[in-house]
Amino acid sequence: MPVTRDIKYDCKKRNSMSSANHSIPVLVAGALGRMGSEVIKAINSTKDYKLVGAIDNQKEKEGQDIGSLIGLGSLDVFLSSDFEGSLCAASQNVPRESGNSGAVLVDFTHPNVAYKHTRTAIAYGVHPVIGTTGITSDQLDDLSKFAEKASLGSAIIPNFSVGMVLLQQAAAAAARFYEFAELTEMHHNKKADAPSGTCIKTAELIEEQRLSFNKSLVNEDESIEGSRGGVRSSGLRLHSIRLPGLVAHQQVMFGSNGETYELSHNTIDRSAYMPGVLLVIKKVRSFNKLVYGLEKIL
Repeated sequence: MPVTRDIKYDCKKRNSMSSANHSIPVLVAGALGRMGSEVIKAINSTKDYKLVGAIDNQKEKEGQDIGSLIGLGSLDVFLSSDFEGSLCAASQNVPRESGNSGAVLVDFTHPNVAYKHTRTAIAYGVHPVIGTTGITSDQLDDLSKFAEKASLGSAIIPNFSVGMVLLQQAAAAAARFYEFAELTEMHHNKKADAPSGTCIKTAELIEEQRLSFNKSLVNEDESIEGSRGGVRSSGLRLHSIRLPGLVAHQQVMFGSNGETYELSHNTIDRSAYMPGVLLVIKKVRSFNKLVYGLEKIL
């Protein structure tokens, strides 16, 4: 039988970490998921970061060592399903004494809880780094105001891939020259939201260069509703594909008389995201507001 430990928190107690420990304390929400477990492995591979909390809603595994659960061996960090309690413990054990201190939450959970998790982390003084997509523009605006009021560095990153940032920058540059464009994103069939946050972010960057796309030249008739994808107010069309075997893929296609211009990015393994994740963890504590998008940090 696996060894388990009861996880209980008392937010009235404060036990600061030793000042000699200069590694960045990190909690991971969605610790047993594909991305969460990959983040824990990345954190464990360097002395610059220290895992101080592992959160997941699989209550039957609560109290078990997260390292043993994901194949790393014992890490002396025990899985908890108590999200707020874990933040409470981190805020007390790692007090935020200055702008460049405090614990960091890395969240790869579910769109239904992403907004709540971000707001709760800010309320506890724990720097949120949110990779979960599905946060709406209104929620993003509210979180930005809340983080600025708290003067707490926070980050919402639809995609941690440096290659994707380069694609987005190239797409934004191309948008100045093309009036017709469509975006397609493809993910594994366990992704809950569509279109992806990365695809929406790409569309937003393209729209900063031009207000209107895809002027209609014919009265289209969809015999199957949705065949032409989702349409943004700018006229950009976004298409989503969900299949097992895929990880994360995006294509932007521009068209003009006699030519097309295509940009694509393919994620083959989730380890591609880890340099970006570690970079954001390192930098988020030096901010005093919310940052949206990896391009704002690179």
